[in-house]
Amino acid sequence: MRAVVCKEFGPPERLVVEELPTPAIGDQQVLLDVAACGVNFPDLLVIENKYQFKPPLPFTPGGEVAGVVKAVGAAVTTLKPGDRVLGAPGFGGFAEELAIDARLCVPIPEAMSFDVAAAFLFTYGTSHYALKDRARLAPGESLLVLGAAGGVGLAAVELGKAMGAKVIAAASSAAKLAVCREHGADEVIDYAREDLKERVKALTGGAGVDVVYDPVGGDFSEPALRAIAWEGRFLVIGFAAGPIPKIPLNLVLLKGAQIIGVFWGSFTVREPARHQANVRELMDWYVTGKLKPRISARYPFARVAEALNDLAERRVRGKVVLIP
Repeated sequence: MRAVVCKEFGPPERLVVEELPTPAIGDQQVLLDVAACGVNFPDLLVIENKYQFKPPLPFTPGGEVAGVVKAVGAAVTTLKPGDRVLGAPGFGGFAEELAIDARLCVPIPEAMSFDVAAAFLFTYGTSHYALKDRARLAPGESLLVLGAAGGVGLAAVELGKAMGAKVIAAASSAAKLAVCREHGADEVIDYAREDLKERVKALTGGAGVDVVYDPVGGDFSEPALRAIAWEGRFLVIGFAAGPIPKIPLNLVLLKGAQIIGVFWGSFTVREPARHQANVRELMDWYVTGKLKPRISARYPFARVAEALNDLAERRVRGKVVLIP
């Protein structure tokens, strides 16, 4: 089988595509015929040795896949050959075949294509957990989404609307904001040209936003916090801009606000029952048309470096996937 292999840490250009043997499966595993692979920011970090999880070299990156079960281990009772599933292996996904723990797989509805399934779980799972379980976003509240045209950002825009919030999408260009409008944003802010704090204040009648969803970090976190409402909730999702911001904690005191960490990956391990319930709700919302994942590009394995660089340079609107 063909697979993308990281033999040395570094930029995406160092990745190679090689023939590898079909992996053997353990009792609790299934062998997956991979149809599509989601490309995510952690994939970029892990090949550069900048992620908290560090697989030993050489390894195949890729933490999000979809495909068909080819074989099951002796102890697997929940899946059978022929089942359509998505999976979150952590790494190993950029391959034609994957041995994965059956407990990390989720059946997908017939209405969901493999490329959409491979681009679904990380973004919608993260954003759903953030807004529902961490922020407890309520109908009628206001939500500011930073980096709103990216994968998790666009998912947060859609989910915020599905949960009854007024959604303000912030991104760095008119083209990106047009995409946010298409996915339900009520208002938009071009923070490359506009003052983020002042625009939020203007759009909320001076009250500020109830919830800030921040996957960006860098220079935008502090002005977003300054624009938060009394007893608002600031969700820390990630740091796509690079620098981790240093927040003046007096702002939290003055606003009576909360800064809330969102570690979806750890949540799925620590609370698998709640995670499965969340996934079922997301699947229901997809089938009923409330969620419309956007795939901006599909790449073959030979163009994996291009896919990762597009992600790094923030040229992606929604998600990109690899097709074996």
